[in-house]
Amino acid sequence: MPVSSISMKKEISRRAFLAGSAGALLMVSAPWAKATEGKPRLLHLDHTHTGEKLRVEYHDGRDFLPDALEEVAHFLRDFRSGEIHPIDPGVLDILWKLQNLVGQANHPYQVISGYRSPATNAKLRKRSNGVAKRSLHMQGKAIDVRLQGIDTKPLYLAARSLRCGGVGCYSKSRFIHLDTGRVRTWGS
Repeated sequence: MPVSSISMKKEISRRAFLAGSAGALLMVSAPWAKATEGKPRLLHLDHTHTGEKLRVEYHDGRDFLPDALEEVAHFLRDFRSGEIHPIDPGVLDILWKLQNLVGQANHPYQVISGYRSPATNAKLRKRSNGVAKRSLHMQGKAIDVRLQGIDTKPLYLAARSLRCGGVGCYSKSRFIHLDTGRVRTWGS
């Protein structure tokens, strides 16, 4: 069956719309991205379970800072067991991009969970069906947070718009999950 010129025009128009929408989205996000290029990346973190606070410049605008990454790994350790594991710097970049996107660069993240040892993850799985068997927390590639000054749902929607990895919303517990895995979303 031949394709009509009307359906071809509709397909071309749909493609043009999608391409234009993608371009508009990039233009909207570009101002903050351009404004922060080459600048140091700083995060404020408050741990809800340990009471510890960390203000750290983890990137100097040119490269990641190894001493700062070690500080972050210690701060985001499995607070139940004390085990320390390297944290994927991409997790920090997601946090940094998100706080800049929502205009809260000077507000601290409240950290609920960073690294989790396999033993801790297994214990949490027994108590909750919201804990993945192969959680990226066990690889230092995930974090659960709140951001002071932003409600959970708008923070979740902003994080989703970054398309930087997995984003989960846990509205009842008032936090979002961020990871450097494939792009996917869940929760409400």
